[in-house]
Amino acid sequence: MAIPVIDFSKLDGDERAKTLAQIANGCEEWGFFQIVNHGIPVELLERVKKVCAECYKTEREPLFKDSEPVKLLNELVESGGTEKKLDLDWEDVFTLYDDNEWPTNSAEFKQTMKEYRQELKKLAEKMMEVMDENLGLEKGYIKRAFAPDGQPFFGTKVSHYPPCPEPDRITGLRAHTDAGGVILLFQDDEVSGLQCLKDGEWIDVQPMSNAIVINTGDQIEVLSNGKYKSAWHRVLAKRDGNRRSIASFYNPSLSATIAPAEDSEVYPKFVFGDYMTIYSQQKYQPKEPRFQAVSAM
Repeated sequence: MAIPVIDFSKLDGDERAKTLAQIANGCEEWGFFQIVNHGIPVELLERVKKVCAECYKTEREPLFKDSEPVKLLNELVESGGTEKKLDLDWEDVFTLYDDNEWPTNSAEFKQTMKEYRQELKKLAEKMMEVMDENLGLEKGYIKRAFAPDGQPFFGTKVSHYPPCPEPDRITGLRAHTDAGGVILLFQDDEVSGLQCLKDGEWIDVQPMSNAIVINTGDQIEVLSNGKYKSAWHRVLAKRDGNRRSIASFYNPSLSATIAPAEDSEVYPKFVFGDYMTIYSQQKYQPKEPRFQAVSAM
């Protein structure tokens, strides 16, 4: 079983209805799907691969070798401990926003990732318009709900999952659902490891050259009144390969009020910033108690 792969360009042709249905199925039945022919220039994607690989090799890899996951895994192995898994992630990660300090002085990295983020933001808004149409909502509904002030919370998480000597003792990234709205992932072309949960079974999100993986977060689940579920996913640690993962999150602004687009007895109305406060404490736990907790705030 493989997650759906959808030709996004066919939205503009005779196969629009079929493509809308494929995206609806991806949102309703999976919460994960890949899109190809998405309009992001291959030349830009190749530059993204290059600058992120160089950033990791020259600036991040030396830091990861002295990081907490490496130290704790080494201590566990040396002690002969029998714990099945350490409760942390085998991941090097930093996040890019428009207004934070980026952890590199490379002008090429900064220019390339600025261009990339602009393209991904536009693609996210196109995808949200497709969701509007499939959900029977007015065009632009999700975008306005997420950013009534015109300023969504848009971040890009740059991760690498280096080779791990004991992949059975630690997870690349522990299982969770994403807190926000629409997530657009540019993952490694060759090294696998990402899995999503489908009908109780972990399914590989297969590497595919220059595709963008789409997944829906908790806020889309609320807004759609549960029609589109946020999917559990994880990353396995691997002995071989250094997996690249660049995930961009189109989330509501922290002050946005999120509620189902129709009356609901299941999902509450809340301020996204309040939800994030709870999520930061309960990320790796079931999502339903988060909805209950934020409704009481």
